[in-house]
Amino acid sequence: MDKIVEQGLLYDFYGELLTEHQKNIYEGIVYENLSLSEIAEKHGISRQGVHDIVKRCDKALMEYENKLKLIARFNKIKESIKEIDSLSENYENSETGDKFLYCKKVRQLSAKILEDL
Repeated sequence: MDKIVEQGLLYDFYGELLTEHQKNIYEGIVYENLSLSEIAEKHGISRQGVHDIVKRCDKALMEYENKLKLIARFNKIKESIKEIDSLSENYENSETGDKFLYCKKVRQLSAKILEDL
């Protein structure tokens, strides 16, 4: 996964667990695409200070994901929903007795999603 996409996803899920200062710095990197120097100037700290904060935030956010696995669960559920969507489309286009099989598979996937929640 692209680093900036991964950072954005981690921040979306766990950003509220950072301090306000950390959030302001991290948002500059992830959402505003500012350079370390631009963020340093904006917040009155050194470029190295910004770099250190970003590294600590990256580490903290990854630790949250490693412990809580919310993004992994989200992606798993998202894949199941895509599969349900595909099954629904196949069901609509089916003219044979396969409709029972599509319904059965959708029920299995629904049960799996509920279990994951």
